[in-house]
Amino acid sequence: MPHRTLAPVFAGLRVGLHVLFGSLLALVVVRVLVTDGSVTALVLAGLLGGVYLGGLAVARARRRAAAVVWVAVLTLVWAALVWLVPEAAYLVFPLFFLYLHVLPGAAGPLVVLGTTALTIAAFAVHGGLTVGGVVGPLVGAGVALLIGLGYAALDRRAAEREALVAELLATRDRLAAAEREQGILAERARLAREIHDTVAQGLSSIQMLLHAAERADATSPGLAHVRLARETAADGLAETRRFIRELSPPRLDSGLGPALERLARDWGAREGVAIDVEVDDDASLPMDAQTALLRIAQGALANVAQHAGAARVGIRLTRLDDAVQLRIADDGVGFDPERAEAVAAETDSFGLRAMRERVGQLDGALEVDSAPGRGTAITVTLPGGAS
Repeated sequence: MPHRTLAPVFAGLRVGLHVLFGSLLALVVVRVLVTDGSVTALVLAGLLGGVYLGGLAVARARRRAAAVVWVAVLTLVWAALVWLVPEAAYLVFPLFFLYLHVLPGAAGPLVVLGTTALTIAAFAVHGGLTVGGVVGPLVGAGVALLIGLGYAALDRRAAEREALVAELLATRDRLAAAEREQGILAERARLAREIHDTVAQGLSSIQMLLHAAERADATSPGLAHVRLARETAADGLAETRRFIRELSPPRLDSGLGPALERLARDWGAREGVAIDVEVDDDASLPMDAQTALLRIAQGALANVAQHAGAARVGIRLTRLDDAVQLRIADDGVGFDPERAEAVAAETDSFGLRAMRERVGQLDGALEVDSAPGRGTAITVTLPGGAS
């Protein structure tokens, strides 16, 4: 939970309110003991203190209905006491703040006005209608309303500020994750260029030289060894080029949809698997989210090629009201997701774990629907469909 800078101020106000209520209640008890010693008044004073203390736990639990019932009972006991002891009318001042804090909307100010009228009536019953008996409660109610409403506005402003700070921190974390992602992509591109310019070029040259040697001396006893070396170089070159393709993602200049279509076309031709792609128009996302979805699609297709044994794969990019959803489904052998992730946590396997980490960095959700014998569907939902 984020820390509120005004929390000590609010805590101090609450403590001060409790102390004020307790002090005024003690004054009422002393007043009863000094005058007539009414047992009824003492019982009501004790009951009022007990209800107040018991209700603090209810208010702390933030149960609005129970808090309203507590305030109602507290008001009834206080109303009975104020008709017996005029000094009990002073307790209405802390009760004002309680009404404004607990009761919703306009109910708080309305109850403040009602209890103010009741206080004036109580003063009139005990000592007659005087200027002090009218002005005092009215001034107290006005001060309580100003302070209570100001407190509520301050609390709302503090909550808005903390929400803004939390949003800024989340944005900072997303930017840091995007920078890391861009750094990873740049390093992968550099590795792809280095491998292409060194290993792939060397293998290609070896293959050409061995092929020339094979044609030049078709009767040599070592021809079988030359042919084997050439075929090995050809296999290594093909594998290196596949590795370079996987390191270098399809370009996202035209958007995520075209990139997914190019990925599906190249992968389907290479693996010999039928693949269907459906992309909604204008399924726009920030670049870091597009890159993450593209990488997840690459990882899912790699898993299909290695483990699924599927004959058909479907990729669908859908724009929702406030999100974008990517779904990759195959008709392969399927697996147990919980068991697979448990095994992956104990090994170096990084497939589903990498997908979840990418999605988590963007505040998205990933669902894996699979079971042995009924294929696999991976659904990724990221916020920002309307961007």
